[in-house]
Amino acid sequence: MTTMIIFLSLLLNFLSCVQSEEVTLIQPEAENGHPGGSMRLTCKTSGFDLDSYAMSWVRQVPGQGLEWIVYYYGSYSNDYAPAIKDRFTASIDTSNNIFALEMKSLKIEDTAIYYCARDAGGGGYGAAPRSIVRDRPLIFGAGTKLTVEPRQKSIVKPKLSAFYPPKSSSKDAVQAAVCLASDFFPKDISLQLAFGDKPKANVTRPSVLKPDE
Repeated sequence: MTTMIIFLSLLLNFLSCVQSEEVTLIQPEAENGHPGGSMRLTCKTSGFDLDSYAMSWVRQVPGQGLEWIVYYYGSYSNDYAPAIKDRFTASIDTSNNIFALEMKSLKIEDTAIYYCARDAGGGGYGAAPRSIVRDRPLIFGAGTKLTVEPRQKSIVKPKLSAFYPPKSSSKDAVQAAVCLASDFFPKDISLQLAFGDKPKANVTRPSVLKPDE
């Protein structure tokens, strides 16, 4: 009986230890980038030794299936998909338990949900897989939705030019004044023309704020 009690006690302690080491992969919910710009995606890990497991980045473009893009098992063993090779670089920060993806020269087609993933088994894989989703089980993070879109232009005040009709001695002559608005953003504009008894001869051109390059 004493032996059985000791065995059950050890088993409970073991199960408690396993539960306390639950694997978690925490990612930001969303990020925004611009074409040609840079971005750093992070995956905060816990419950395992980060440098002892193979890690991956997998993305899903809207309307498409999962696409493996990075397999990482230390600087000596990693592989990148052709679409992002030389633009994306994976790394680990063992002191902060972070698996990161440095992205540069972003493209609009990089818009996708990016998942960090850990191999469900142990480490020791020597070669990168052709299809990790098919060849081995993975533990996924919740994913980060990355949106890459053109940078929004700043509001640019319009340049206004007023053209007044020449004086006419005829009371029945039709006269028209023209106001020209140019070099502004957004392209929607509302103009109000007001005339006094004596129209002003001077034309005022307000300063223009240039949009971001």
